[in-house]
Parts: sequence; C-alpha cells; structure tokens
Amino acid sequence: MQYDYKTLKNSGYGDYREKGSKFLAYAYAVASEDEVKQHLENLKKEHPKSRHVCYAYRLDLAGNDFRANDDGEPSGTAGKPILGQIDSFELTKTLVAVVRYFGGKKLGASGLIYAYKTSAAMALENAEAKVVKLKAYHQITYKYERLNDIMRHLKHDEIKIINQHYGDTCTLDFSVSLAVNDMILDKLTKIYDISLKAIDANE
Repeated sequence: MQYDYKTLKNSGYGDYREKGSKFLAYAYAVASEDEVKQHLENLKKEHPKSRHVCYAYRLDLAGNDFRANDDGEPSGTAGKPILGQIDSFELTKTLVAVVRYFGGKKLGASGLIYAYKTSAAMALENAEAKVVKLKAYHQITYKYERLNDIMRHLKHDEIKIINQHYGDTCTLDFSVSLAVNDMILDKLTKIYDISLKAIDANE
C-alpha cells in the first residue's frame, strides 16, 4: 500500500539555449486538469511570440492519469522527454511546460529531445519537492463518558482532530496517516459503545 507521494512544494524554472533557440521550462504542482489548462493558458499569454509550448503532467498516484504533448514538434521529441524527467524525479501531481523560441536553425530529433529533457530537468532541479502523507478520514459517534478513552487513543503525531460536537450523542471527526490507520482503528473499535465510520475529507 502507498502511504505517501512526492510532488513540488513550489514552482521551478529552467533556461536552456541551443543554436539560437530558447527553451524556457516551468514546473508546477497541480491537482487537476483545470489547473494544468490554466498554467498553459498563462504561459501562452506571457509568451505570445513563442513557437511551441510543449508539456507533460502526471496527476494520479497509480500513474494512469498523465499526458505528454509535443505541440507541433516532431512526435516524441518534446512531451515524452519532459514526462521522463517528471518520472525520473519520482513526482506526481506535477506539470512541466517548456516554451520554445525558434532560433532559425533546426536541431534535429536528437537535439530536440536533449533540449526538452535538459530544460525540464533544470526546472525540476530548481523547484523544491515535498512528501505528502496520504490520510484517511473518520467519524466517531459515542457517549460522553467514553471521551477520555477515545482521546487517549487519538494522542498521536499522525492524527489530527478536525471537528467535535458534544450533546446527547457526541461526534468527533479526525484524520490519520494511512501508515498508522489500521493500528488506530484497531484500538478504537475495542472501546465499548462507540461507532466508527469513514467520511470524505470535505465532510
């Protein structure tokens, strides 16, 4: 089971030049295709005279939600090497876009691959990465006299209490790192007269 993933903490920039052509690479943390589109639109507005805006992204943890786009460059010479650098840095939820200004001399397929790979790597090297822990979210329903027992088991660095409600029937919402989720649930389910259910993060 996967307990965490690596993405970017901040954006990065790389500038590679070859035979008059400029390859300006931008790396971003993204969570959705809408965010990808917004970054690409902003770059195209910022660089209206550029020849190409090639890009690649990987969004999901399973590795199935990704795209590599050559934006008019010969097939496989831009998007694929950019995606290769995202994977080399073991990143997800990440977009790298490379803006190319043509310098008048053709680089050939191998030259393009090297330029897009190198500029993408520069942008990622200049961005700071971070590890994000995956979490599960739960709600406990209980009688007030069970509060001390529950709180004793929830005193853990990997647990965050999100919301509490006291009344005839009390509820408590919390998040817990997947790495310790099973252990915590095992302890909680042994407490008499409580109910426990999974909830969505936005509940």
